[in-house]
Amino acid sequence: MSSNLMFHLDVDNGTPIYRQIIQQIEYAILSERLKSGDKLPTIRALSVELKINPNTIAKAYGELEIRGILITQVGSGTYISDRRLPSIENDRNQKIHEIITRFLQELKSLGVDSKKLIDLLAGYA
Repeated sequence: MSSNLMFHLDVDNGTPIYRQIIQQIEYAILSERLKSGDKLPTIRALSVELKINPNTIAKAYGELEIRGILITQVGSGTYISDRRLPSIENDRNQKIHEIITRFLQELKSLGVDSKKLIDLLAGYA
């Protein structure tokens, strides 16, 4: 497995495991920890490492392959495709926007106003 990819699965968060795998591969690509041509672990190796059913990993890899993110070469392995950079940058910007929107909505529901948010963020900088 690429040393740039470590999976952290949470069975209690309500998101299906295959979706968590997809999301973590996408995030690794968007953050450039995974690049075009990087090889992913085999389904069997990853299922043993994560202690989950191989069909779960096959489902995640299959969906990513349909979307053009992964390419499987029979007998060789599964690799990150060479998607165009502008598409990846747009995906990254969209994902950042989604995360910030969710973050702000959650803080608003907790009664955190703009000034308090700025103070909180300054404390983490």
